[in-house]
Amino acid sequence: MDTKIDEIAERIYRFSRYVPDIAAPAGFTFNHYLVDAEEPLLFHCGPRRLFPEVSAALATILPIERLRWIGFGHVEADECGAMNLWLAAAPAAKVVHGHTACLVSLDDMADRPPRALDDGEVLDIGGRHMRYLDTPHVPHAWESGLLYEESTGTLFCGDLFTQLGRGPAVTATSIVEAAIAAETAFRATALTPATAPTLRRLAALRPRRLAVMHGSCFEGDCASELEALAAFYERALADATTGA
Repeated sequence: MDTKIDEIAERIYRFSRYVPDIAAPAGFTFNHYLVDAEEPLLFHCGPRRLFPEVSAALATILPIERLRWIGFGHVEADECGAMNLWLAAAPAAKVVHGHTACLVSLDDMADRPPRALDDGEVLDIGGRHMRYLDTPHVPHAWESGLLYEESTGTLFCGDLFTQLGRGPAVTATSIVEAAIAAETAFRATALTPATAPTLRRLAALRPRRLAVMHGSCFEGDCASELEALAAFYERALADATTGA
């Protein structure tokens, strides 16, 4: 039940907590990521109840008060429930997200004013460059947005590629079928005409690594993984539209 720590790329750390009673019997993982740079960034805050153990795990890599940036995919308890606990523990840190998230939620919810980023804007955190990408309704929330670390080719993809169970920290085996199985179980993704094109826009980045929130990360031909997931959602939308 402890938080597991893995370095998935140079100075990018995955803090994973497995919870067996969610989606039993398979269970479910909650992953948080630290980008260790001159201005360290945490992606995914986790729910409040996991803050004590996740923060203790992060403190084995660097002092929490060194954090300068806190990001997440969208406004939901498992992504940002502990946001203000992290802000209290890291007095110099700011939440960073897109304009929609800041306008509709974070300007009010965050204990310190967040920094709003334009779509495609690059945040220089000192030795690492984090590109912000608006992905509205992908996978589900209006304010959704992701971060792409350019030097390592790591796409922090939030709830995209969610998988049940507890696999390895990083795999080179395709995670598309596992993601489809989880989508079939949860029906969590908003099916719109923009869903598949948004995934193909991410594929065009040609990332080398997918840092997934729930399940194993993937390393390899990430563009093909994103294209395959886009095709699945394209078919699902067509089926829903025609009543198939």
